[in-house]
Amino acid sequence: MVGMRAVVQTVSTASVTVGDETVGEITDGLLVLVGVSTDDSVDEAAWIADKIWTLRILDDERSASDVAAPILVISQFTLYADTRKGRRPSWNKAAPGPVAEPLVEAVVERLRTLGATVETGRFGASMLVHSVNVGPRTILLER
Repeated sequence: MVGMRAVVQTVSTASVTVGDETVGEITDGLLVLVGVSTDDSVDEAAWIADKIWTLRILDDERSASDVAAPILVISQFTLYADTRKGRRPSWNKAAPGPVAEPLVEAVVERLRTLGATVETGRFGASMLVHSVNVGPRTILLER
């Protein structure tokens, strides 16, 4: 079974732009790229949101929940690229949009329920993501 994945980065600033519009922007928080697999459920979304919120990767081993750090969540199906064969990635394990979108939204809603300030990208859009990583600290979460 493949589980939901998230790449979590500590950032001094991060933003996401669609066309000429900035749709999400944070300072001193976490940039989170979320990938949803064909096997994922709302339980996976809750688990990964809880982990993101309490992961102690900020300065002085603090979590986003400890310091009320904002979180920018971006849907990222390419986290499920299978590159074992050939040169063209396979996306067979990535959930299709109608399955993935509500689960990414479930991650966002769970984070907000926990008390997080959450900004997002726009699902399915061509996005430009800008970030200034701190540390740098980059963690891959998967269940």
